[in-house]
Amino acid sequence: MKLFFGIYVVNYVPLYANRTTMAPLPLIEPLSNDYCTRIAGLILPIQQIEFNVPVTIEDQPDLMDIETNYHRTGGGFWGAKVGGELVGTIGLIAIGHHAGTIRKMFVRKEFRGKELRIAQRLLDVLIDHCRSCEITDLYLGTVHWLHAAIRFYERNGFVRIEKAELPGSFPIMPVDNTFYHFHLPMQS
Repeated sequence: MKLFFGIYVVNYVPLYANRTTMAPLPLIEPLSNDYCTRIAGLILPIQQIEFNVPVTIEDQPDLMDIETNYHRTGGGFWGAKVGGELVGTIGLIAIGHHAGTIRKMFVRKEFRGKELRIAQRLLDVLIDHCRSCEITDLYLGTVHWLHAAIRFYERNGFVRIEKAELPGSFPIMPVDNTFYHFHLPMQS
């Protein structure tokens, strides 16, 4: 037992031991070019350091102009914030013929998992946007060693396809070697 403000507390566990304990729910909102530096600051360390993906900022010029590369296509770019801190992103590029490409789906390691469901919340917002814009087919590319991401996409109904099955307008990243498709039934 510990004494705090004259009250004895049993089994005291400091809240700061786990950043996500008692964390507020994430706020998902559209991001603009004002966030480009923060977006790159979130994504690049995950790609390069955590997952050893051989990619640089020069390989991803879309990160420096979110509005042109995502919003103006009819897609969008969203961020998840916890306590005002950007902890996750997802982007959608509309590629025509009722199709879109998911890009830049990243969540900081300490904010992943089922407790806050940030990845799921980001994907849900993107899918809601697709429904409102009549985008019925989603495509994405990833790398084969991102097993947790692959499980996440498959749990959400994405089906693995061959590179040759991608639409001609799909923006392929040179490092991607695993591709997925999801047909989104329109709600009536």
